[in-house]
Amino acid sequence: MQLPIYQLDAFTDHLFGGNPAAVVPLTSWLPDETLQAIAAENNLAETAFYIPTDSGFHIRWFTPAIEVDLCGHATLATAYVLFFVENYVGEQLSFDSRSGILNVRKEADWLILDFPVDTLHKQLLAPPALLEAFGDVTPVEIFRGKTDFMAVLENEEQVRSLQPDVIVLSTLPVRGVIVTAKGEEVDFVSRFFAPQSGIAEDPVTGSAHTTLTPYWAEKLGKTELNALQVSKRGGVLKTKLLNDRVEIAGQVRLYLRGTIEIA
Repeated sequence: MQLPIYQLDAFTDHLFGGNPAAVVPLTSWLPDETLQAIAAENNLAETAFYIPTDSGFHIRWFTPAIEVDLCGHATLATAYVLFFVENYVGEQLSFDSRSGILNVRKEADWLILDFPVDTLHKQLLAPPALLEAFGDVTPVEIFRGKTDFMAVLENEEQVRSLQPDVIVLSTLPVRGVIVTAKGEEVDFVSRFFAPQSGIAEDPVTGSAHTTLTPYWAEKLGKTELNALQVSKRGGVLKTKLLNDRVEIAGQVRLYLRGTIEIA
């Protein structure tokens, strides 16, 4: 069996930036263990698989270790494949997923995700493992979302220079940990650590911005925000809060096309 595969850099306007993702188009679902094995072999933060449906497409996302409920950069990469490689006719796509219906629309070379907003709960007591992992850096505030902790730091420099103990972080019962602060040249910056999901640090995390956007929209008193994820590769995002939805816009660059050979 031969399967097409694409690798793309998401949330960037240049190659070797943003967050790499693999996209594998399918005509029908393969066994879950095969999907997981392909994702492990790719060894990227996420591999997205999709099949056509009567209403659009069904999408699933796998890290090298697990299937996840939501992934922004791999959804953005999948939309790029459909719009610009597979020549999908139209300006909007609809994906069915574990997180419900996700729409993506095209505006020139920007792709705009429409994701459900996260629900934040302030943590009055900081998780001991989080404080231990952060060492001398003490968060200003800590929140718990549906799948992640979010730690707010004092400034951008703290976010950039943070070197958490990912082994200790991996003991927290969440998908990952978002670290954020007000930006110097943008509205806010962030990083995302997810050793629980097999990813020490994710270069750019679209889904984390469903958590970040409502927080910073309230803090800054604005609903349209410019963001940087300040990992080594870096990523540029534009977000917009729309009641219980978040629009997350980014660009994508195609890196490779290939074929998977499955006996």
